[in-house]
Amino acid sequence: MSGVLVIAHAERAEALTASTRLVDWLESEGHTVEMGRVEAAAIGRPDLGASELTGSVWDLAVSVGGDGTMLRSFDLVASAGIPVLGVNVGHLGYLTEFEPGQLTETVAAALAGALGVSERMMVSARVRRAAGEGRGDAGDHDRDPQDTEDTDVWTGLNEVVLEKRDPGHTVRLEVWLDGDVFATYAADGLIVSTPTGSTAYSLSAGGAVVAPTHSSLQVTPVAPHMLFDRSLLLPPDTEIGVRVISERPALAAVDGRSATMLHTGDEVVVTRAPYEARLVTAGGGSFHRVLKHKFGLKDR
Repeated sequence: MSGVLVIAHAERAEALTASTRLVDWLESEGHTVEMGRVEAAAIGRPDLGASELTGSVWDLAVSVGGDGTMLRSFDLVASAGIPVLGVNVGHLGYLTEFEPGQLTETVAAALAGALGVSERMMVSARVRRAAGEGRGDAGDHDRDPQDTEDTDVWTGLNEVVLEKRDPGHTVRLEVWLDGDVFATYAADGLIVSTPTGSTAYSLSAGGAVVAPTHSSLQVTPVAPHMLFDRSLLLPPDTEIGVRVISERPALAAVDGRSATMLHTGDEVVVTRAPYEARLVTAGGGSFHRVLKHKFGLKDR
């Protein structure tokens, strides 16, 4: 008997239908099932709603939705090393390898250990607030970058994004690499992505596509107002510091989740996360074949 966490897109009828079918099958096979309270209520099974979706009590997490549901699943279970199996009822579904028609057979194979698990690098973002009075004043631009106080820490599979808050204006971001100042960007934003995240927001901003099992961090500006507009592909253990030096604030987000507002002198330090995401995979397709299929690339 195994413990399975089912994480579904609660606003998609197809996801709820597939989740109901999966729950019925799992219980008929003697497995223990839990869900988030919202999803459990949506399928008429509030008794399955877990009070807290954290910890290492599950053997497998099944994500039924799109890539957004997958990212939420990894946010919940990656730190505990629990593998996530993605079932695609979304649109592109780059992270969700399996289809609803394969649902019970696929989960049975995963629980039996018959499917592979791909480990994916994650990023960690540590917010450092400017210390002292007068934060937000122009004088903060010359403050010692070490004069900060650590606050929140966020972890994501795809990317950390710092972007402007005010429409029609850019934000100025000073970037440090391993403690050395690299450049100051005037842009709509800046993305620090993992190889998995290279096919997400970074791709739309002109970043390179990186094989998901590669180890690296990619820094990509969004609509930069400067001559240097290239992405940087950096070693995975690089410490990337980004400090807001404009008077206008910036918004920080991790995997599409709004994290915090950043003011003048505040920093985000991005590093490789101390653990990896574990993605259940059939292992039947190479990266370039999956890429070709998901983006509809055709042979000549």
